Amino acid sequence: MRKTLLALAAAAVAFAGIAAPAAAEGEKFILVSHAPDSDSWWNTIKNAMALAGKQVGVDVEYRNPPTGDIADMARIIEQAAASNPQGIITTLADPDVLSGPIKNAVAKGIPVIIINSGTPEQAAEVGALMYVGQPEYDAGLAAGQRAKRDGIGSFLCVNHVVSNPVVGERCRGFADGLGVELGTSMIDSGQDPAEIKNRVKAYLSANPKTEAVLTLGPTSADPTIDALKENGMAGTLYFGTFDLGTEIVKAIKEGIIVWGIDQQPFLQAYMPVIVLANYHRYGVLPGNNINSGPGFITKDALAKVEEYAGEYR
Repeated sequence: MRKTLLALAAAAVAFAGIAAPAAAEGEKFILVSHAPDSDSWWNTIKNAMALAGKQVGVDVEYRNPPTGDIADMARIIEQAAASNPQGIITTLADPDVLSGPIKNAVAKGIPVIIINSGTPEQAAEVGALMYVGQPEYDAGLAAGQRAKRDGIGSFLCVNHVVSNPVVGERCRGFADGLGVELGTSMIDSGQDPAEIKNRVKAYLSANPKTEAVLTLGPTSADPTIDALKENGMAGTLYFGTFDLGTEIVKAIKEGIIVWGIDQQPFLQAYMPVIVLANYHRYGVLPGNNINSGPGFITKDALAKVEEYAGEYR
């Protein structure tokens, strides 16, 4: 898979170095995410999509439901398909709600690539060309196995998107990596920062033998950092997180977070634009899905990540 990524990246660089062909005129790709406006993690997605669009000479547009409402997202996909773009890139945060609109887009002859949320199997079921993202259960499993090697036997998983079952696979994988039952270790924290902080503090107070905390992105990580600072556990409780962000990088540097799992969202937006451009113009398509992660980021490997945190990392 690494060789595939390197080959695709090299092709993208070579492609970007020449003038965009006439076929680029009028080409437009629309990326639809499930993220609310408040989720800053998606800035990397927006930046990567814009960069790829500029390099290959296509118009790109990012759309999302402002509050993260999945039914609203379904309507946005329908609207995107109605505008007849040359390609749609979308997450599959809730297959029950989103499969219909995506299948309808495919039926209209619009190429679709699924990114970030969902699985390769689900992407195939809705007729998408491919899936670009991180296998969530495997990433959670690797994180749990790492924590187990570090002597951890119990944990709290702070899930801010319980409505997205694929994200919950991170918690389940982590539990299996530790060799423990998930049980009540996963809490529905919601997305309000103050509420997340209070729920984390309440759980740790009620379960004082908890050895680790796992968060699933900046939305839950940032308030959890504050919670641990307030209850005096920052730097003493084993803390791992998925995804990166400015506050997460700072916490890794300060020794509050042991590691962050980078699913490389840059690749999740950049590669689909490159793939769709080449598919539309020349009919070529990679034969495999693209795994964009996981990769562990620790204090020892922060230089490049810190430089581009919140922008391209």
